[in-house]
Amino acid sequence: MPERPDQSFPTVAVIGNGGWGTAMALVAHRCGAAVRLWGIDADYVAETARTRLNPRYLPGMPIPDDLLLTADAAAAFDGADLILSVVPTQFMRPTLLQLAAHIPPDVPVVSCSKGIERGTLRRPTEILAETLSSRPLASLSGPTHAEEVVRGAPTTAVVACADADVSAAVQHRLSDARFRLYGTDDVLGVELAAAVKNVIAIAAGVLDGLELGDNAKAALITRGAAEIARLGRTLGARPETFAGLAGIGDLIATCVSRHGRNRGVGERLGRGETIDEILGSMVQVAEGVATTRSVVALAAEIGVEMPIADVVQRILFEDLRPRDALNELMTRDLRAERDD
Repeated sequence: MPERPDQSFPTVAVIGNGGWGTAMALVAHRCGAAVRLWGIDADYVAETARTRLNPRYLPGMPIPDDLLLTADAAAAFDGADLILSVVPTQFMRPTLLQLAAHIPPDVPVVSCSKGIERGTLRRPTEILAETLSSRPLASLSGPTHAEEVVRGAPTTAVVACADADVSAAVQHRLSDARFRLYGTDDVLGVELAAAVKNVIAIAAGVLDGLELGDNAKAALITRGAAEIARLGRTLGARPETFAGLAGIGDLIATCVSRHGRNRGVGERLGRGETIDEILGSMVQVAEGVATTRSVVALAAEIGVEMPIADVVQRILFEDLRPRDALNELMTRDLRAERDD
């Protein structure tokens, strides 16, 4: 591992004790940081602190005794050198407004969330910019299922920041032999890819629920990648981002993995369950459900065609039958593959 830059962030605070927040806290701890993990539910946080387990969100993974688990904002954030925001996108704004007074000024904040806020159509770093005072902001994304990260399975991701020194320092703070970060300055592209891949993953799960096989899944991932890139290019992101870890890498993992919550939602839809039944039975958040509306609204606002996202929205919220959605996609006007 290369020598760490001077800005090495010895104390890392994590906002959100869900599965991914806990996983990122464990990564930072493994990399030698002093780590504080903040959760909003004081009673549940107290129970996890007593048992050193997080059964609701990351069952079976012990939490080291020297990793602070707290619902006290002052204890979590006072003196922190780096903050990771790991809150579902639709809950980021109220959570950050609650915590803003406790977050030290000028400390870099890295979003590890994947979505687009409903109504405002803001990306996670835009929400951070609007709720916290001016500070370096970054986004961390890629094929990173928490269940694999915490058991040390080799994982690579990307950290995006306009300030190359900050992204390099975050890379070094959070990288080791099992978790490797690459750097980029394309925050826009990384966040768009992270959000839209969850919508495509719901569609991929629908195919699994309908038992339509590998050909259909491969086509869906490929055409979904084209939709993501088309939206991103139109908004000004760099095309190569969508061929990287935050783009095709995360899309593949989310669409094929048994761990993927969004793929799981789609699979249950394909088997005939309603979205209300599915969401009512889930403990963790499937970001793609709410993000679907935001993606479709954003695409309409800028005039980008996204047929897969469109049928996912109609399956979720307008009672379109999955097989009818598939028929619509398969019988669209024929065109050259290179055509947008």
